[in-house]
Amino acid sequence: MKFRKLVLAASVAAGMAGSAVATAADVVIGVPNWPSVLATAHVLKVAMEENLGLEVELQNGTNPVVFEAMDSGAMHVHPEVWLPNQTNLNNTYVKEKGTVRQNPNGVAGDQAMCVTKGTAERTGIVNLTDLTDPDMAKNFDTDEDGKGEIWIGAAGWASTNVEKIRAKSYGYDATMQLKEMDETLALAEVDAAVAQDKDIVFFCYTPHHMFALHELVILKEPAYDDSKWTVIQPTDDPEWLEKSEAGVAWNTAYLHIHYAASLEEDQPEAANMLSKVALDTDTVSAMTFALVVDKQDPAEFAAKWVAENGEIVDSWLQ
Repeated sequence: MKFRKLVLAASVAAGMAGSAVATAADVVIGVPNWPSVLATAHVLKVAMEENLGLEVELQNGTNPVVFEAMDSGAMHVHPEVWLPNQTNLNNTYVKEKGTVRQNPNGVAGDQAMCVTKGTAERTGIVNLTDLTDPDMAKNFDTDEDGKGEIWIGAAGWASTNVEKIRAKSYGYDATMQLKEMDETLALAEVDAAVAQDKDIVFFCYTPHHMFALHELVILKEPAYDDSKWTVIQPTDDPEWLEKSEAGVAWNTAYLHIHYAASLEEDQPEAANMLSKVALDTDTVSAMTFALVVDKQDPAEFAAKWVAENGEIVDSWLQ
């Protein structure tokens, strides 16, 4: 699986409001708990406030919470819906209920499992299936419980559930402990492993800044095959894990803005803008790199970006 040259991330802890509460804002943007969504959320906020004169608020929320809130009108925008990861939510609210709209302009992204270059050189790991070998798994056993550890994502990410399916399908769920934890903590473990020359394996995706900070090796897998990819989410079936199978690489993902259909009547100019926003992977990468690696304030960065990219923003407003 070949990743594009991307660098990106952001700290979801900075510059965001608290959990969903009653608000008088014209537009409420939901912000889930992974890095790249923050830069886009702030840029959308500034663009709507400065060009449409709207009051825009950011609120934390998981994917299901943001979709349910868009359905009810309590929130209005999800800045970054990963497809196929959130296919079940997209199907329910966009295709079936029709209460949410999908911007057609997707940003390409990839998902896989990675090790550091040092890990690959010390252990000889090449393929994801190598983790099914107990001897290989021992290289990643830090608590001496007989199993290695692998970070599969944060709680609440649809991709985390898919990684459980993939671990079962490949068989390394028998040799590896599947760790769910906040991404900030997980990436701190990667930083520490690199600094201390320790072995580590973890979920990785683009766009993301970790590829700019460290030399990473993507573990090889069979190419994506739709006939071998049956993914059911826990919200759809209590026996989702048993009924799912995904023993091949991820397909290319696309990140789409989604917004409440109610905006078309309540704030038609906002709905029009949200339907036309178009970003590419390099642009999003650069925006979020500025927030995380350069540690720029999200609100200040977004204001500067909007001011310096007037032609792009104008194209969203036509």
